[in-house]
Amino acid sequence: MSTTFHDLTETPGQNGSAEQLQRMFTRYHFALNYCTGRDVLEIACGAGQGLGYLARKARAVWGGDYTESLLRVAQAHYGSRIPLLCLDAHHLPARDGSFDVILLYEALYYLINPREVFREFRRVLRPGGTVLITLPNRSLPDFHPSPLSIGYYTPPELKALLEPQGFGVTFYGDTPVDYSSIRSRLLAFLKTSVVRLNMMPKTLKGRERLKRIIYGDLTPIPAEIEGNGFPYVAPEPIAADRANGQYRVLYAVAEVLAR
Repeated sequence: MSTTFHDLTETPGQNGSAEQLQRMFTRYHFALNYCTGRDVLEIACGAGQGLGYLARKARAVWGGDYTESLLRVAQAHYGSRIPLLCLDAHHLPARDGSFDVILLYEALYYLINPREVFREFRRVLRPGGTVLITLPNRSLPDFHPSPLSIGYYTPPELKALLEPQGFGVTFYGDTPVDYSSIRSRLLAFLKTSVVRLNMMPKTLKGRERLKRIIYGDLTPIPAEIEGNGFPYVAPEPIAADRANGQYRVLYAVAEVLAR
């Protein structure tokens, strides 16, 4: 792969909606219960906003990303506090059984061969290890894919990818969707129309103007999340055997099964 994902990744200096920042906080707070006292690798860590939050409870945290410019942003903030690796998730530079937890947040849909990636995850995880995954819900009527995405997965499809690699999987949903109000239906129509007319900006920075129209005032994305002002609402368990149309974000918790 020779693609750079810098312009598609949330980075300090951009502005985000309250919902966007709430989802970022939720992702990492959700992970704390799995990461406490354990060795953690976040793959596709981007600019690393969640690494410091994880490091509060984890035994050790490493961040890895394919895009060197994003790692430089993270390095500028963390210095020597957190080790950072330039890596390809298909071929991890780690020994067997190196980690207890792997995070893959908002990046699965960019991977060329998820089966190969999940085999690598299984290899570098210790017995009882866990993979935490989040991705947008493609089953929503106003879903729009990232410009460089390769594929999005429903819970049954993701389960079918993970189970043959030796994982047991449970699913959760975050950010409930309500299309009942006039405003929500209007926003969904606006969003789908922009996508249909090929007017959606191709970068996150370019989408800020559209977000201001929809959400009003935006908030700068921090270099490291703190959670201040964001009450934690735990993602809800959802079925693994069917697509889900109730939540904007899907979570998968994949745990290594005993051989």
